[in-house]
This record gives sequence, structure tokens and C-alpha cells, in this order.
Amino acid sequence: MSKRLRSSEVCADCSGPDPSWASVNRGTFICDECCSVHRSLGRHISQVRHLKHTPWPPTLLQMVETLYNNGANSIWEHSLLDPASIMSGRRKANPQDKVHPNKAEFIRAKYQMLAFVHRLPCRDDDSVTAKDLSKQLHSSVRTGNLETCLRLLSLGAQANFFHPEKGNTPLHVASKAGQILQAELLAVYGADPGTQDSSGKTPVDYARQGGHHELAERLVEIQYELTDRLAFYLCGRKPDHKNGQHFIIPQMADSSLDLSELAKAAKKKLQSLSNHLFEELAMDVYDEVDRRETDAVWLATQNHSTLVTETTVVPFLPVNPEYSSTRNQGRQKLARFNAHEFATLVIDILGDAKRRQQGSPLSSSKDNVELKLKTINNQHSVESQDNDQPDYDSVASDEDTDLETTASKANRQKSLDSDLSDGPVTVQEFMEVKNALVASEAKIQQLMKVNNNLSDELRIMQKKASRLEKQNSTPESDYDNTPNDTEPDDTGSSRKGRQRSMVWQGDSAAPNATEPHAAPSPSLPSTEDVIRKTEQITKNIQELLRAAQENKHDSYIPCSERIHVAVTEMAALFPKKPKSDLVRTSLRLLTSSAYRLQSECRKTLPGDPGSPTDIQLVTQQVIQCAYDIAKAAKQLVTITTKENNN
Repeated sequence: MSKRLRSSEVCADCSGPDPSWASVNRGTFICDECCSVHRSLGRHISQVRHLKHTPWPPTLLQMVETLYNNGANSIWEHSLLDPASIMSGRRKANPQDKVHPNKAEFIRAKYQMLAFVHRLPCRDDDSVTAKDLSKQLHSSVRTGNLETCLRLLSLGAQANFFHPEKGNTPLHVASKAGQILQAELLAVYGADPGTQDSSGKTPVDYARQGGHHELAERLVEIQYELTDRLAFYLCGRKPDHKNGQHFIIPQMADSSLDLSELAKAAKKKLQSLSNHLFEELAMDVYDEVDRRETDAVWLATQNHSTLVTETTVVPFLPVNPEYSSTRNQGRQKLARFNAHEFATLVIDILGDAKRRQQGSPLSSSKDNVELKLKTINNQHSVESQDNDQPDYDSVASDEDTDLETTASKANRQKSLDSDLSDGPVTVQEFMEVKNALVASEAKIQQLMKVNNNLSDELRIMQKKASRLEKQNSTPESDYDNTPNDTEPDDTGSSRKGRQRSMVWQGDSAAPNATEPHAAPSPSLPSTEDVIRKTEQITKNIQELLRAAQENKHDSYIPCSERIHVAVTEMAALFPKKPKSDLVRTSLRLLTSSAYRLQSECRKTLPGDPGSPTDIQLVTQQVIQCAYDIAKAAKQLVTITTKENNN
């Protein structure tokens, strides 16, 4: 790349000389200092690669170079080209500016806020505008004018737009025309090479039919880019797609973790994820691989005579606002994995990706292993010498003294230990937590649905109880004349007793409590009493869930205390030693979950010694406890109703 760069090329953000990095999706070259800011924005804003020390697909590099040479930077700085901008004090950064805040503020405004991009005239219907832009993109990709297409993409054109009249996507059009650089640009913006047109053909089919074999091969590589990148990270090899080999799945030389029951359970949970959730997890791991590799290149290329400060370090994946807070928390936790743990996770994902792609049944077979992984620390990643420490330590500030570094490591390890309470985070433990975090929002909705269903059941039961209470207030002769659809008439007396028992049991002051037919059951409370307490529990659970959804963590403790009181009152309705095993099990789940809920909620207190560093993990545990409480309460209502009706 250095031979291709002209001496006149400068950083797109500060005009500094000899830029050594590229922002792939922005089509610009940037210097080291500006790159440090780009990296902190996240890949959803800027995808950076080093021009010399990062492997490049040749056509991808050619695409970025073409955009840069054709003035792609003017897309992102459109309004700054207006002389009025200079007069108003708006200007771009210069090489002498400090990285923070000067360059950082400019770069964020330029790429994150798109403050200088040319704006389209306002229209009432934004969707129509996006559709029009996408149709323009659909037509433009058949030409070699890359900057026009980048401009359309910057304004909101969709790379995966399916043209309703043409019956295909922009990538189909670019492939048919043999426009390999357009295909690279579309792929960077999310175009899928596997998308089918209205006839069932993919862009790969279009390229092959047009005789564009290099493009067809590149599209296949793009299609497997995620798994190829993961495999290359571990073993430095890529599959031979030309010969039909689409996956390389390394295996740990030390496979002791793979033999543990915990590892098998974690792998089973991974396999049980829906395709959508699995894809999200795989993309998150891909982003973490990119972060680690870029960090390695960054550290290797810096002038260590100057200090690498914390402001230039990216210790974990930056927040993507398009993702839920749950997913962002899970993404950041990936940085805690040491080399061995992270490699194990990557291998599991590669294996399951192959299984899903080939549609093979679940299997723990190792038949698909094609390469033994002798070592983790290789030229593609820079890890801490102590593999038991989180990855933060590999990019620690050079200003740290040995003592400070040791203390920092100890504190971070302590926070890890308290986070999951059973020692350092392992890859298997993370898989369990990650799967739970990914499903956290779904679990909230599920629990809300359970509570809504339970509320419906409670209303039905209350109506039934009211009807029975009304019947109990009528003379007994009325009962004898009431038809019974399920029992013979001569059992009317027995049925009346059961009806009264449902309404009055547990209330010693009930007017009919001393009547022969109203003798209370010695084993279970009345359904009405159980329903009443269950209503109190579910009401407080719903309040707790709302607090979780709105991140009102200070409401956790008072909610948990109200739930605990309601649970205690409900449990007191039942005998201390119920005869039914099912009742005992439900009561045990009810009370233990309430105690666990209080314990988890107390972790939100800043001074609590067991407080984890991640409030999201606490929230997940709180949701699980609430779910168990609601489940147990529902079971007890069902059991009580059934028993009192028999």
C-alpha cells in the first residue's frame, strides 16, 4: 500500500501527513491520532484498518483508495467547503490540535452526528425519500462511479434494497455488470451476497453467468467473511472456498474444558439459540476479534517513546445505540476473556455455524475438526503474558507503576470473582450469562405475559368465587333444586359442602363456618385467599419489571421487600407440612425465590460488598427470581383450585 500512496495524501480529518490507517466504510485515510478517535466510536461508525500491517483483500483496498482519490471526504465535509463556514467559525481540525477535545469533537461531529453532510430538502414522508435514494443506488451501481453510490448510502439508501419492479437488489445489478468495487462498497454497507432475486438467483449466480469469475469468488468470500475472520484469528488460515471447503474449525490442544459437563451444557445452550440470536452472538464475537486485532496492530505501530494514554485505548467494544442495553453489556463482557477462554468461545461458534449452515443435526462429534490449535498467542493477537487476567491489562497505560498494575489486576480479578461468585469467569460461565443476557428483554416480555395470563385467570376465579359465595348465601333447599351437570342429583349435599369450603375455609368468623356441610379442609386454604395474595404478589412483580425496563435500580429493594411480605403472607395460609409433594415444591420455590430476590436487589446498593460491576447481571437475576415467584404462585392457585373442587 505504501507504494501506492502518493506523498500528497493527508489525513482526511486533520490534514496531517502520511496517513497510515483507512476508514473502510467512509472511504478515507486517517492518521494515528485521528484513528484513536475512530476506534472509540465503534465499527458501526467507522471500520478502521492499518494500510500496511493489516491483511487486505486486494479489491477492498482498491475500493477505499478509489474513494479517497475521488474525493469521498467531501461527502462528510460538504458544508465545510462553503466559505461561509469558515466565516462562522466552523472549521476542521488541524495537525497541531490536541486529540482531546479538539480532534475528537470534530471527528464525532463529522462521522457520528453527520453534522457536515449535505442534507436533502425536508419531506413529509421519510420512507419515500429512502425508497427513492435506494432506487437511485440500484441504478448507479452498474457504473464505476463509487463516490456517487457512497453519497447515496450516506443519505440513507439501503444496500439490501429489493427493487419491487426489477425483482432484485443493487448487489445483483453490480454483479451482473461486473462492478467488483461497487460490490465491495455494498458489502461494507451490509449487502448480503446470499440474497435471492425474484427468480431465486443470488449475486454469485449473476457474476458467474456474466463470466465475472473473480467477482464470483470474492462474493463467496464475503458470504463467509464472519467465520473466515474468526478462523484466521486463531490459526492464520482461511478455508479454500474454490474447492468447496467453507469452514476451518480449530481445536484447542488442551481440550480439557471441552470434556467437562459445564462445557457440554454451555455448548448445548449455544446450539439451542435461535438462528437470529446465534447470528447476533457471532457478530458480537466478530467485532471483538476486530477490536483485539486492531489493538494488536495499534500497539505494535505506536512510537513507544511517547506514552500511550488511556484516551487512545479502547478496552472493550464501544456502545452501539442501535443495540439493546442488554446486548451492549454482553458485548463489553467479551473483553474479559483471556486468550484461552476466548478461543474456546470462537471454536464453539465456528462449529455451530457450520452445523447450522449445513443443516446437520445436533451432535457433539469432533468429525468436523480440521486443524489442531497448538498455541493461542500468535502473530494475529497481542495478549497479556498472564492468560488468567482480563484483556484490559494488555493495553494498560505505560504510566502505571508495577505496584499499580498489580493492584489493578487484583481488583479487576476480584470484581470478576464477585460477579459470578464462583471464581474467575470461564468461557462456559459466560456462555450461560451471555445467553441469558441476550434473552433478557424477551424474558421480561414473557414474564409480563405470564402475569397478564395469570391476571386473566385470577379474574375468572374471582368471578367463580363470587358466584359460589352468592350461592352459599341462599337457602339449602335452593341447592337441592339446582341441576348438576357433572354429578348425580343424590350427591348434591356433598357438592354444597365443597362449594362452601372453597369460599369460607380459613375464615373462622365466616357465618357458615360451623355448619356441617361447610367443614374446612385441614390441608389447603381457600382458593379465594390464595387468589387474593397472588394478586398482591403479581402487582408488585409488575412494578418491579417496570423498574427494570426503565433502569430504575433504586426501586429494586422496596419492590423486593413488598414482594417478600406478600409471599410470606401467602405461604402462611398453607400448613407447615403440606401432604402434597407438589404443594411443598411450589412453596419451596416461592419462598426461596423471594429470599434470592431480596439478596440480588441488595447488590444494587453502592456500599454492598457483594456488588458486581455490572448492574445488568443483577437485573437478569432479579428478573429470573421474579419469574420463579410468579410461576410458583400460579402453581399454588392451580393446585388449590383443583383440590378444593374435588
